[in-house]
Amino acid sequence: MLPENVIFIGVSINLFLSVWYIKTIVDGKTKPNLISWFCWMLPTFIGSFLQIRAGAGLSFLSTLMAGFGPFLVIIFSLFKKNAFWKINSFDIFCGFLSIFALILYFLTKNLAISIIFAILSDALAYVPTLIKSWKFPETESSTTYIGGIVNNLLAILIIKNWSFSIYSFPIYLVLSNLITVCFIYRKKIFKSY
Repeated sequence: MLPENVIFIGVSINLFLSVWYIKTIVDGKTKPNLISWFCWMLPTFIGSFLQIRAGAGLSFLSTLMAGFGPFLVIIFSLFKKNAFWKINSFDIFCGFLSIFALILYFLTKNLAISIIFAILSDALAYVPTLIKSWKFPETESSTTYIGGIVNNLLAILIIKNWSFSIYSFPIYLVLSNLITVCFIYRKKIFKSY
């Protein structure tokens, strides 16, 4: 187990790479799906609150950063004309299901089940971006997702109390970010085969 202050390195890396991602938006290279980014913001803010309630210590900062990055992406995307991906009915459906899972979180009194609904909400929000990353990887930048991997790996390495409510969200975030990075680079990786 690493010292708890290591989380500040992960949060700093994630913030730097989120700012880099925003730069690619401003430069017109990246077009985020705002349904995903909005829905990512909500459950991660809630997930960080749940981690605090569960006694997570500083490891909650990685989950909080996973919500702060999307908040910044939304703000900058809205101020730059044509800086976001065209939203379709499937995206809205995924967003609706994501918000519904978030509502189920509020109705649940069990902390572990609440975390499952927060993760489900976040995962449903991932679907439109995963599809976009698979079909149009050139519209995504891997920077913020790599930052999420590093940040949450460090969060996992500083966990003192290994309860589901504390470790589940960072593990989920490592896996979901890793899948997104693989989708973004899949054409480059398999181009030579």
